[in-house]
Amino acid sequence: MFKLAICNELWGKKPIEEVFTTAAGMGFDGVEIAAFTLADSVDDIPAARRKEIVAAADDAGIDIVGLHWLLAAPAGLHVTTPDKAVYTRTVDYLKKLVDFCGDLGGNVMIFGSPKQRNVEPPNTHEAARARLVDALRAAAPVCQARGVTICFEALAPAETNIITTVDEAAALADEVNVPGIDIMIDVKAMASMPDGVIGTIKKHGARAKHFHANDPTKHGPGMGDNPADFKPILAALAQSAFKGWVSTEPFIYEPDPDTVARTAIKTLKAAMPD
Repeated sequence: MFKLAICNELWGKKPIEEVFTTAAGMGFDGVEIAAFTLADSVDDIPAARRKEIVAAADDAGIDIVGLHWLLAAPAGLHVTTPDKAVYTRTVDYLKKLVDFCGDLGGNVMIFGSPKQRNVEPPNTHEAARARLVDALRAAAPVCQARGVTICFEALAPAETNIITTVDEAAALADEVNVPGIDIMIDVKAMASMPDGVIGTIKKHGARAKHFHANDPTKHGPGMGDNPADFKPILAALAQSAFKGWVSTEPFIYEPDPDTVARTAIKTLKAAMPD
């Protein structure tokens, strides 16, 4: 029912061509790319290389879903800072990421980047949120031109101090109020929210443009001491009329990336609604 993708950062700096082949061999339909695994900055990925990446995905039978971990590199980016130089550089880089995503044929960008959005003293939450709104509005015309949606990711309070529920992410996207900006949902993050995983899916699944499959313990699907049951999770997702990708995004890669990936796709396929 759902198309299944996996995030490439499991394999670190492994050549993306090999990641495509590996993922396809395991049965994944797509790969979601963390740009910092390819280069410190997308400025360092020329047009010819971008075309090579697209061709390699096509050769492997893999769709490039989009990007995530947007602001992890280059160093020094921050999207809510009152430092005008840093803020301007960050917004400019966000636009470059949209172009990079479009060049690869991706259509979603997952905006998590907790450290690069945190509200840091003497900044106020109100001012930080206003800058975040302005940054997303600034990127929106590029999103519209390239057919890309920036999906803002609500994260647990343990990770960030701004936009910690999907309700808040939806309110943020509504305030931005332009095409190309919306929300996504993530199992690990939803586990910390008032409505829990199932309740949050029921509330926001129809709107969400992307879904991260992982475990509240940071493992991949089917891993850890007491793995989350994905059968009711995917059933709720289907019942919500969610239309996007189900993409595996673990944070613990033990015992090794291939085992994590194989366990994830086996778990998700076994849990898929009839």
